[in-house]
Amino acid sequence: MTGPACTDQMHRRVAVPDHPQRIISLVPSQTELLHALGLGDRVAGVTKFCTRPAEWFRTKPRVGGTKKVDIGKIRALQPDLIIGNKEENERADIEALELEFPVWMSDVNDLEGALDMICRVGRLTGTAAMAEAMAAKVAARFAALQPLPVARRTAYLIWRKPYMAAGPGTFIHDMLRRCGLENACPLTGGRYPVVDELLAQGRTPELLLLSSEPYPFNAKHAEELRKLLPRAQVLQVDGEPFSWYGSRLLHAPAYLADLMGKLGP
Repeated sequence: MTGPACTDQMHRRVAVPDHPQRIISLVPSQTELLHALGLGDRVAGVTKFCTRPAEWFRTKPRVGGTKKVDIGKIRALQPDLIIGNKEENERADIEALELEFPVWMSDVNDLEGALDMICRVGRLTGTAAMAEAMAAKVAARFAALQPLPVARRTAYLIWRKPYMAAGPGTFIHDMLRRCGLENACPLTGGRYPVVDELLAQGRTPELLLLSSEPYPFNAKHAEELRKLLPRAQVLQVDGEPFSWYGSRLLHAPAYLADLMGKLGP
């Protein structure tokens, strides 16, 4: 029986069953959250990018990618709840899916939005107490995070050829801000602007952070950028603490604190 309609983070009314039993997650960080909430038997499918937990990646049916879902595979699994995200998933896919299934969408741009998402997913799945305890623990750990005493202009690169960075309004931007890092991207450049010109015109940021995802920057790329920008500090970073906004946030503050310790005076 379908339960009362609820509102997702895109302000859409969605008719979600009480205690859904066949959940499909279309977002890696939210898949990991479902596992942390103990919903293993109730998750029917994940994407090919949902690598955590490793056991689910090996055993759960995969329904395509985040940007190109396989609606036929989803239909075969007959989900009673699909959980997606505004930024991660394609609008056309979501609009097609919601004609047949309840589709609950998150829209996370900062820590507060992530904590709200965790609590809402808990209420959706009947794990509210566990989700609220998790959100409280995440909030406390971030509250204890000490930002750098002096801000450093920073470009957080997510792509190469062309170079693209996380701009204002993104979850990554909020993580940088909480570290005391000033985003070097202009306010008018969009969420993920191309920054080739920024890097070439002498407006060099003091710090370049090269993410492990979605583009897998490696030591070779870091060395190339050090030669291009000899006055900038260039570091490779794990992208998950900066962009996975589910249960991974429990571990993000410790990683960010360690990173700040490597930045020097």
